[in-house]
Amino acid sequence: MKNKIKVFRAMHDLTQEDLAREVGVTRQTILAIEKGKYDPSLELAFKMARRFGVTIEDLFIYGEETP
Repeated sequence: MKNKIKVFRAMHDLTQEDLAREVGVTRQTILAIEKGKYDPSLELAFKMARRFGVTIEDLFIYGEETP
């Protein structure tokens, strides 16, 4: 799933490590989510959206994969 986490981190001047610490995961988890290699749990997605003051829909872009 595509996302705008990197954009929101930059807007809030946060490193991957900062965000990871705030939402209770590792930096590697944030990196994997940003690269689209890992889809976060609904709970984690809500935590990240709340951290940035946006909705999940603002942070994550849901769409069918095209071949």
